[in-house]
Amino acid sequence: MSFDPPTIIARVITLVIAFTLHEYAHAWAATQFGDYTAMDAGRLTLNPLSHLDPVGTLMLILVGFGWAKPVPINPAIIRRNNPAGVMWVSLAGPLSNLLMALAAAMPLRFSLVDITQPSGAIFPSLGFFLLTFVLINITLFIFNLLPLAPLDGEKVLSFFLPRSWQPALDGIRRYSPMILLLLIFVGPRMGFDLIGKLVHEPVMAIARFLINR
Repeated sequence: MSFDPPTIIARVITLVIAFTLHEYAHAWAATQFGDYTAMDAGRLTLNPLSHLDPVGTLMLILVGFGWAKPVPINPAIIRRNNPAGVMWVSLAGPLSNLLMALAAAMPLRFSLVDITQPSGAIFPSLGFFLLTFVLINITLFIFNLLPLAPLDGEKVLSFFLPRSWQPALDGIRRYSPMILLLLIFVGPRMGFDLIGKLVHEPVMAIARFLINR
């Protein structure tokens, strides 16, 4: 992973925007189902300082895995207003990343920006920045849909599973963060890069489709 100034600058700007809009999307969706917990906690805002977790952001820049501050919600209120509400609130974050990737990919797809233009010594070229923006947002879209807590995909899976399977999911939920960390950091060292298969390959396929390369 490169740590030259243009790459770091492109990643930092991308992550500030991506994390902020991802968490804002969760907060906004929750209010649509009558839950104002996030709004009362000051999370219905586009101010990055309200959403970014310093350690989680640094981790994503350095190792490709990180997090923002979780948006607080009240599932009971949301489910009372719509049985599928929690699923949609969870899905809102990843979908915002997909939409951001789509928007950034359009100038590249239609050759409005030169993707091959080299970056300067310090600042990234516009083409390099947009490509970075696309790749990171697709990565966040795919990664957050993995069905392991505390990722958004776990709540999406929970909605679609039969009620009889919920006790098994509850049992797995308590170990999910540990399983996730093992898959990310230990799996590749043991030749079992499941996260790479589930995330990297789909990310590259979607990116190639969006930018038509």
